[in-house]
Amino acid sequence: MSATLQRDPQSPTLRQIAFLAFDDALATSISLPMELLNAANHLLMLQQKSPALDIELVASTASPLNMSGFLSVNVDQQLDPERLYDMIIIPSRWRHPHRSATPSLMHWLNLNARAGTEICSVGNGSYLAAQAGILDHRPATTHWHYFKDFAKRFPAVRLQRDYLMTEADNIYCAGSVNSAADLLIHLIDKHWGHAIARRVTQQFSPESRRPFSHNAFREDHLALHGDEIIALAQSTLASQLDQPLVVAELAAQSGLSVRSFQRRFSQATGLSPQQYLQKLRMDSAEELLRNSNLPVTDISHHCGFNDSSYFCKLFRQRYEFSPGEYRRSVRKKLFEVDNSPKNNGG
Repeated sequence: MSATLQRDPQSPTLRQIAFLAFDDALATSISLPMELLNAANHLLMLQQKSPALDIELVASTASPLNMSGFLSVNVDQQLDPERLYDMIIIPSRWRHPHRSATPSLMHWLNLNARAGTEICSVGNGSYLAAQAGILDHRPATTHWHYFKDFAKRFPAVRLQRDYLMTEADNIYCAGSVNSAADLLIHLIDKHWGHAIARRVTQQFSPESRRPFSHNAFREDHLALHGDEIIALAQSTLASQLDQPLVVAELAAQSGLSVRSFQRRFSQATGLSPQQYLQKLRMDSAEELLRNSNLPVTDISHHCGFNDSSYFCKLFRQRYEFSPGEYRRSVRKKLFEVDNSPKNNGG
């Protein structure tokens, strides 16, 4: 199985992505994230006429490797302990997750972690990250079956048993293959935009995807970015989605001038109050379209959009679907009736 894409020398933004491989790796913990990234790359190539991703399957040992399910694969590259990537995916291992570590692999993970590489472990792949020491004093998770053993082996890691995903700096953990898919959609959104992430999601059972922000433990959100005044303002906005935004009132409630409030809000959240509220409203609308039968007009008003036509325009700009099209696309499989002829044996 070769996943390498041809490098375009005219594309300086080509991202280097490594999928680590080893014997007894859980095949789906490599194949599903790889398919998601390849789908994103295909969509990006349609836009910019050249690949955005260079995806390699790397291993410390020679090909072929014997993965779970009796699947043999050939790797693209032998692991170079000194090579840096933009993203590394560590798969889960079928049983005995602590057996895949080698000194060169530990060095490679440490080198990349120090360089700011995004390192994503799937399932018990977090054992390798923990053995390398890159999870020390950071939140992390693993497959639920290994919680007790993981906590015993790696007491310096802040194991999060109640979260499917964790994020600390550029180190991510996903407790299962399904949550790894959610994590990859989040990273695609982060790097290549919501439209690409949404189109990739539509190709991979959109009704099963849950937003990263709903299921992840994020270290940088532990204290709501440390600005208690802005955190209270955020809570106020979240509880009043259907109310018009009056920045002067929020500033007064916060004991700040309008200018100081807007500056601190942007520093804390990365968004202006207007942008933040619109994001909250759109996220709420998406959730209601997924999980309720409310008419689009009612959802629009509930989320603070008095003009449903304007809401539909904004929704389409963000998701590339109208609200009605989006609802049908994510709920089709849940409610589809099988109308095929039945053989009753008569």
